[in-house]
Amino acid sequence: MTETPTPAPHHSYGTPTAPHVTVRGEAHLEVDPEIAHITITLTARNTDRRTTLDDLTRRNTTTLDLIKTYGDAVEKLETGTLTIRPELTRHGRAERIRAYHGSIQLTATLNDFTTLGELVTRLADHDLTRVDGPWWALRPTSPHHAAARRQAVQEALQRAREYAEALDTRLDALLELSDTGVGGGPRMARAAFSTQASFGGAGTEAAIDAAPIDLEPVRQTVDAQVEASFTLIPPNLG
Repeated sequence: MTETPTPAPHHSYGTPTAPHVTVRGEAHLEVDPEIAHITITLTARNTDRRTTLDDLTRRNTTTLDLIKTYGDAVEKLETGTLTIRPELTRHGRAERIRAYHGSIQLTATLNDFTTLGELVTRLADHDLTRVDGPWWALRPTSPHHAAARRQAVQEALQRAREYAEALDTRLDALLELSDTGVGGGPRMARAAFSTQASFGGAGTEAAIDAAPIDLEPVRQTVDAQVEASFTLIPPNLG
């Protein structure tokens, strides 16, 4: 009967015949953003609930139609929370409904920043419309993430080689490579822009003629950190 050979024990801290070196590699890249997010909040108010809902529906349709005219520049358009709530007022000992407030929130993601400035200007000129953003970001699939990881690995390898050279030896094998930057990612910087259009604003026709807001994209920081362990060819320390 053939016996299964016992695997060699793993020495976490190395041995005189198989010394280890553990190093860290880091990368910090600054790159231009690829996309920008904006949030549009539409509101309506009236003493009649149905009229409030109709006004909100009309504003929502008008806003969606405007955003969709920008075609492929808009990568994503989503509808968030819809709210219709009564405003109560006390009349004697009883509470009565004074008015109804309605709101709906939209989120748009754009990849053309020239278009972004124009769209924000036109949206901000609509009645009872609030625009927040933009929040600049990279796509989750951006090649900049992979570039940062490769740079971090190369730095770890170079650092380990320098330690080996200092001992007049060289690296033998890679034992472990771990991503210590798990859970990190690019910062989504926000440009300060928020507007609440007033009652009786200039309207859509005037908004078309308004000069687009000049929005300067905020560069994104991409970080990557790795930890690598190597075995060394035993150096002659004599």
